[in-house]
Amino acid sequence: MESRIVVVAALVALAWLPPTAWAQGSDQKPAPKPPSTYDKIWTNLTDWYDDRSNPVVQRVLFTGRVQHDFAMVGADQGDHDESNVRRVRFGPRITMFHDYLVHAEIEVNPQERDPFYVRFTDAYVAWQKHPKAVITVGKQSLPFTQEGATSSKELITVDRSNLVNNIWFTQEYMPGVSVSGRAAPWNYRAGVYSSGAANREFGRFNGGVFTLGLLGYDFAKKLAVKEALLTGNYIYQHPDANNTFTKRFEHIMSVHFKLEEGRFGVRTDVSKTVGYLGQRNLLGVMAMPYFNVTDKLQLVTRYTFLESDGLNGLSLATYENRVARGSGDQYHEGYLGVNYFFYGHKLKLQSGVQFAEMRDRANDGGAYSGTSWTTGLRVSW
Repeated sequence: MESRIVVVAALVALAWLPPTAWAQGSDQKPAPKPPSTYDKIWTNLTDWYDDRSNPVVQRVLFTGRVQHDFAMVGADQGDHDESNVRRVRFGPRITMFHDYLVHAEIEVNPQERDPFYVRFTDAYVAWQKHPKAVITVGKQSLPFTQEGATSSKELITVDRSNLVNNIWFTQEYMPGVSVSGRAAPWNYRAGVYSSGAANREFGRFNGGVFTLGLLGYDFAKKLAVKEALLTGNYIYQHPDANNTFTKRFEHIMSVHFKLEEGRFGVRTDVSKTVGYLGQRNLLGVMAMPYFNVTDKLQLVTRYTFLESDGLNGLSLATYENRVARGSGDQYHEGYLGVNYFFYGHKLKLQSGVQFAEMRDRANDGGAYSGTSWTTGLRVSW
């Protein structure tokens, strides 16, 4: 009797299912989700041309980003607040002859008339016929350290940690030649780049060169998680007094890890440098756990530790530097932040509170102890 009741109840429940439920259970594919208002806006903004039958130009995209910050700093050394346009970059991304990508972007500063034009960021040609071996020639980004390898479009904190500010080449875009690729679960990059005197385009090529090697392995399948990417990178740079494009490190070694499973994730970085021409050797450690409350709401924390092997080897982050412009030798930072994604990383609001201290044993103006709060609107396409 009980089994009959269960069967009848199941049949009644199935009878009340909407027709779409039956369709999804059959071989029919569900109807595609209609484009959202955001989809329509971004498509109209970015997709300038698309004709795969054209033998010369197949696609033209308009790429870029606009990022605005409001920051407040309260420290023992003084207080500061400002509202500024942090980044404005834009340019075309053109697919040609099916296998070539031509990408150029410039950075401008709408808050200043002179100079309004800041620099070229990207200006390269990439041969990408084979995803396992993409060859790029020209001015391109340098993906090393955990946050340095993350585009400012996709950061999950308002800004990068002070590890990156001290170790990574914050100019980010350098002229050179690289080959990169993916063959799951491996990814790699190897490149040779110029490190001469900087200018707003390709530099003066009057200094040495540096080489970058990167190798990563994703353990996601073995660990049954969404992502578990372990990456190591190494830079060797020929010491040269003419170098103003990069930081004066002869050797940079970094090992970083990205783990994500369900709503939880963590990113870590351990980096070590060897300096030249007076630049101190540095050690940096960063850990950044995060939790996705919903698809749109994310909580982030971060801890950063930096130490130099002598006096005045470290500098402060962007907004902390407004109230203490000296250098130090040991730095601690804690960060608590929240992100709201209106349209993924393409449109998001980020806010974070940062607690930091820097020791200055030389006692020449680099000591810092304070709290900063930054809220940023990030738009990218």
